[in-house]
Amino acid sequence: MSKSGDPKLLILISTVLITCFGTLRMSPSQQQQQPQTTVRITSDLVVLSVSVRDRVGNLVPDLRREQFRLLDDGVEQEIKVFTEESFPLSLVILVDNDVNGNAGIQLVQSLRALMGGVSLQDEATVCRFDMLFYPGNGFTSNIDKLMAELKSTQAEIRPTPTYVPEPVVCDNSTTGSPCIPAPTYSGSRPSKALDDAVYSAANLLEHAGADRRKIILVISDGVNEPKLNKHDFESVREKLLFDNISVFSLAVGNNTAKRKYSRLANYSRISGGDIYYASKSRTMEQFYARITEQARHEYTLAYVPAGNERDSKYHRIELRVSGNGLTAQTREGYYKNRPAETPKE
Repeated sequence: MSKSGDPKLLILISTVLITCFGTLRMSPSQQQQQPQTTVRITSDLVVLSVSVRDRVGNLVPDLRREQFRLLDDGVEQEIKVFTEESFPLSLVILVDNDVNGNAGIQLVQSLRALMGGVSLQDEATVCRFDMLFYPGNGFTSNIDKLMAELKSTQAEIRPTPTYVPEPVVCDNSTTGSPCIPAPTYSGSRPSKALDDAVYSAANLLEHAGADRRKIILVISDGVNEPKLNKHDFESVREKLLFDNISVFSLAVGNNTAKRKYSRLANYSRISGGDIYYASKSRTMEQFYARITEQARHEYTLAYVPAGNERDSKYHRIELRVSGNGLTAQTREGYYKNRPAETPKE
């Protein structure tokens, strides 16, 4: 197995393109400068990042190409590229700025542990969101800079603790004041635009290199106010699928009510990512390294679509894997052309 960052995948893809589309020709002037020639290749190659789990949810390594069956719009495809390389990440760490109560306190305490899952070959940026998106300082591979950004993020997030009011004692005398109802306080009402935040994070990853896995790690309680978003779920979905961006979610808070995390779960599912649930900082810290390792060590499959519905805007992918109790997970499809940005009015 090659080291992280090895451009083996790019070499494999280039070989596939030349095989599928013929020998590339250069003009006479290009031939004279052949040592410095840059050849631009256009193709319909579709690249998939794939994770495989067994019955109990463990990731499964060391599978063979022959164990995978790939369908595009229901038509079986030939897998041209297959590798289990460890690739570096282009990672957007997207932190919910408005998680109140104990969940918010646990989130803040856990953030510094994120550095345990980031390698020297990765590039990452730390962003925050509430009703707005705060893009951070851009991608860096400098661990010290990332740590400084995480410390800054911790300082910016000030979760409101849950307040339990003191009981009010009524004066029952004839001259006493009437009883005043006890005040109620449950923290500020969440005002968050989760859809817009994921879309903005995806924009930051749009031009990441093909030799990197493009990942958004969302750390949030899943609350989303549709009226605050300029982009709806479908437009974010198109963006993620076109640019082959995977969303991994860490759902923080009371994980017995998983329905409130449905937005996070849906983004993770459609993009071929994953979702983890945690309420304590120690559990969050353990999941950070697990999420980045899963993203880094996925299988990579690539194919040139044949026999599918070529005029269709969207193409549905179905991936199957043979083996006792094994299930494969990847993005649910892809778009042939870049979706037009159509924010809500």
